[in-house]
Amino acid sequence: MRLFVVRHAKAGDRKRWKGAPDEVRPLSNSGRAQSAALAERLIEEKPTRLVSSPILRCVQTLEPLGEQAGLAVEVDERLMEGASFEESLALVAELPDGAVICSHGDVIPDLISDLVRRGMELTTEPDWRKATIWVLDGPDERSPDDEPIFTTAAVEHPPRFD
Repeated sequence: MRLFVVRHAKAGDRKRWKGAPDEVRPLSNSGRAQSAALAERLIEEKPTRLVSSPILRCVQTLEPLGEQAGLAVEVDERLMEGASFEESLALVAELPDGAVICSHGDVIPDLISDLVRRGMELTTEPDWRKATIWVLDGPDERSPDDEPIFTTAAVEHPPRFD
């Protein structure tokens, strides 16, 4: 089983956002460039499903990949800021091999850290910046609780667009 966990691309400074609620803060120009680069990188993996936090910047991060792969970006509240490990793991347990998820800077570290506590090995130093891709690998079998088993995780640094 292979899962790709993407932190949303750059969306500008939350404190400077003058628009409506933060949930609709869009990607910045750099973020749009990052999302295009992420799509170019992930299309070679032949993604099977795209699932995003419902927050606009996460959806926008996966849209270029969705266009290239011919897949709709599904939204799931279990990837929103503040979601618990149990919520995000429940979603991950439902996903097929090759799925790509996009979430936030609190959810992803919690997910990775808790999977490490369950025995997953990090093969790279952690990187929690925006537009990182975590590649989680494991056997096709599942735990007795029907959860996916991930044995290794590696992070790919974000594309740079300054």
